[in-house]
Amino acid sequence: MDPLPPPRDGILWNVTGDLRMLLLLPASFLLQVADPAIAAGVDRHSVFRTDPWGRGVRSVESVQRWVYGGADAAAEGRRLRRLHRDIHGTAPDGTPYRALDPDTWAWVHASGFAVQLHAFGLLWPRPLDPAETEALYAEWLRLGRVLGIHDRDMPPDATAYREHFHHVVTTRLRLTGVARELLDTDAALPAPDRGPRPLRIALRLLWPLLRRPFLRLRAFLTVGYLPPEARTALGLPWTPGRQRRLRLFSRAVGVLVALLPDRLRYLPLARRARAAAP
Repeated sequence: MDPLPPPRDGILWNVTGDLRMLLLLPASFLLQVADPAIAAGVDRHSVFRTDPWGRGVRSVESVQRWVYGGADAAAEGRRLRRLHRDIHGTAPDGTPYRALDPDTWAWVHASGFAVQLHAFGLLWPRPLDPAETEALYAEWLRLGRVLGIHDRDMPPDATAYREHFHHVVTTRLRLTGVARELLDTDAALPAPDRGPRPLRIALRLLWPLLRRPFLRLRAFLTVGYLPPEARTALGLPWTPGRQRRLRLFSRAVGVLVALLPDRLRYLPLARRARAAAP
């Protein structure tokens, strides 16, 4: 039998399609590519440089299917594994990498839990309590099964996860070249090419003025939404002043999004799934 997506009454059902999740994508991606094996694969095989907006849209849509896809969730997991099957090679330092190596594939998924957990204390009204944290992690394991990740390749519970996260962050991760690119405030990022045509035209015309402020904001949010332990281990500077600005920004976004009706608060696939749920 195909693995089942997380339950409709669970935490992921309520938060995965929420607009606030979009703010966490850069931090999640950076935590992934801080693993040298993942960075090597992304460097050689990803289109994040040539089609950053398209890649972002496809990633968001894929994640939505894991949670809201119902019977199609497992099919999306199989599609992703097929897509990554031929991603392998040798990194510049001579280290071999393979996208579907169990440790590598599991970290792509496991790293997101730490970002999500950290974000609850910023973008949502309160952090999760211990029981809710365990419940969320149980859902995260279930989501991993959709992606073809065996339970044996993941820590069994949230307590073991914290130990695993500390070990990976302090022994395996580093600020790779790809990770540095994500924090570059002068990157040659093209203008957004998705959305209504009038908006695309306006952004293309204004992009010479908007590009650097956008990149500075992206770098600020990327570092800010990283779990503090990862931020410290990667040597990324952070100050009390930046933390205050992040909290103010996050509180404002959290209040605004919470006031929106579901048709504006949730992404399309999530909105349709929630509307169709009994």
